[in-house]
Amino acid sequence: MCLLLFLFQLMMILLSSPINVLVESVLTTAKPGCQTSCGNVTIPFPFGIGSNCYLDPWYAVNCSSDKPFLLSFDLEVLDIWIENGTMLVNHPVLTACNKTSYYDEEEFTHMESVNMENSPFFFSQTKNIFFGLGCSNVASLLYNDSYITGCYSSCQASRATDTIETIGCYGIKCCQTRIPSSLQVFNASVNPINYDKPKETKECEKAILAQESWLTGNHTETAFGILSQAERVPVVLDWGIRNDSSFNWDMNDRHHSDCANISSFMDDSFANDNMSASTMGIQCMCSRGFEGNPYLNPGCQGIASGFFVLLLFIGAWWLHIIIKRRKDIKLKDKYFKRNGGLLLQQQLTSSDGNVDRSKLFNSKELDKATDHFNVNRILGQGGQGTVYKGMLADGKIIAVKKSKAIDEGRIEEFINEVSILSQINHRNVVKLLGCCLETEVPLLVYEFIPNGSLFQYLHDQNEKLPFTWEMRLQIATEVAGALSYLHAAASLPIYHRDIKSANILLDEKYRAKIADFGTSRSITIDQTHVTTKVQGTIGYLDPEYFQSSQFTDKSDVYSFGAVLVELLTGKKPISSSTTQDGCRSLATNFLSMLDNNLFDILDAEVIKGNNEEIMIVANLAKRCLNLNGKGRPPMKEVAMVLEGIQASKKESNVQQDREEIEYVRTEVIEPWDVASTSRSSTFEINAPSLDVQPLLTM
Repeated sequence: MCLLLFLFQLMMILLSSPINVLVESVLTTAKPGCQTSCGNVTIPFPFGIGSNCYLDPWYAVNCSSDKPFLLSFDLEVLDIWIENGTMLVNHPVLTACNKTSYYDEEEFTHMESVNMENSPFFFSQTKNIFFGLGCSNVASLLYNDSYITGCYSSCQASRATDTIETIGCYGIKCCQTRIPSSLQVFNASVNPINYDKPKETKECEKAILAQESWLTGNHTETAFGILSQAERVPVVLDWGIRNDSSFNWDMNDRHHSDCANISSFMDDSFANDNMSASTMGIQCMCSRGFEGNPYLNPGCQGIASGFFVLLLFIGAWWLHIIIKRRKDIKLKDKYFKRNGGLLLQQQLTSSDGNVDRSKLFNSKELDKATDHFNVNRILGQGGQGTVYKGMLADGKIIAVKKSKAIDEGRIEEFINEVSILSQINHRNVVKLLGCCLETEVPLLVYEFIPNGSLFQYLHDQNEKLPFTWEMRLQIATEVAGALSYLHAAASLPIYHRDIKSANILLDEKYRAKIADFGTSRSITIDQTHVTTKVQGTIGYLDPEYFQSSQFTDKSDVYSFGAVLVELLTGKKPISSSTTQDGCRSLATNFLSMLDNNLFDILDAEVIKGNNEEIMIVANLAKRCLNLNGKGRPPMKEVAMVLEGIQASKKESNVQQDREEIEYVRTEVIEPWDVASTSRSSTFEINAPSLDVQPLLTM
């Protein structure tokens, strides 16, 4: 609490008016209230964007498409440095091109740079280099048509290995030299040494003024390749403040700063005689021990003050983090209560102390596992939410169900699903790993089932993996066993209320797993039905439940019957085709053809199966689809019928194995080796019993 109080006091100091002025002067170099940057370029005073933000129109900057331009010369600004009075601009390359294969003196006109005369800007003598690109040429730099400096480039090297790429710009097809100080405009030309000599190339000769560090900072071959193609290159300008009566600016009024005429920084031997110290202007820098913008008043502040401000900001930042964490904790607690956390705890606690069966995940863990709930991780979407594939920190693959809405009805369904699944422990029911209630919408975490849903396999069949009758019968048996367990063997009877092929998932061994218990209900012993608004899926929905709104265990039986028909026919529960009577459900169509034309509607893979088994399952489906719920068999009986088919298949396989063994014993072994008879008898005694156990055990 003491730390929080201290940080709060620091924040109050930080927000006070004098400190605000100090913070603003340290952190920004622009005029107060003005735009501080354009794109990635900081715009310090005396430069500025917009009226009243610059010292004089010479320093006006336009920010267009996140690129700053110096309006006085329409030059793109790449950077501005207060501490040494320089700026980096994009300057045009001066080019001369011959139209013929021989040099023509008339074609080599003088090329003029950007004219900055009478401005506070100069081409930097120390930071720029003048280049001449071409063969057997003299690159000249002139001022008022008077030669100032230049360089010569030859065509042939003294050694074959001497090229621009190996030795740089030192006389072979490229030359360089320094420029004079105080230069504000210049002419350049590239002239041949011998006009009668044929040109070796038809490339343009170029006179280039460029930033020296830009060239040396690149690989030589790359840099000169850029120079030969570039239309604009970085050039450094020196700048200052014009110290004459036209500017309302006094260098003696600068606190904690040192100012001097620009001429004192230049080499007098190259200085322009036409420029006086007053017209050249002055440059300022903060005194030792101070930082900031010397052109603002006050602009330079003590480093100690800046350090104090830094401490204040660190304190404020920590205070912000602490407050944010406390808000996050309160928000998560709010979500936990709103998402039914207290109700879930109450239900789980009252369910024989099964609270620990469901792990509570934190939001950060699941957010990272699903890559921030990336759309590429979506496994499926339904009426109650979206399911994402995720991977926990330990490498475990999971499925995370995110609810679509947070209204009270949806939250009740969510809590109901958690409560029910926490009580279920069956190999053919999707396992609930945990939940997260501290997010805006509640989350459920399941085991990941890799092979999709039964619906996908029935209606998007893969030729490489035929969905055989044996696989369908196995899945039907497993689903029936799971529903029988839910109805009769769970601690409280559980009605699923939305059995359909899309809610039956298949694991890596194509074993069935019932999923999506959002609309399920636990039923007390004295209850015979649940009265509620009708919920379910058309094609699987019990007609009796639809009319009465009373859901019983026989309603799940009807839905399972629709799944059996789907397995038998390979058709969707509702046909898109229409008849004279309108759209008919698959169940209705199946019942009408069962007695005489059953094999006309069976799936091609099913027809390959055992006809007797098929007829038993078809008649079982008919009983499940009885319009009168009382006429339907309970799921326990349904499971026993299907398990009986499976058991008879195994018994048949065992009998076939015995017959083969007997054949080997009587026809092969006995004529050759009497001793082998005893061995075969021993084998026969250890053969599997005819009393085969059901595949699913409860």
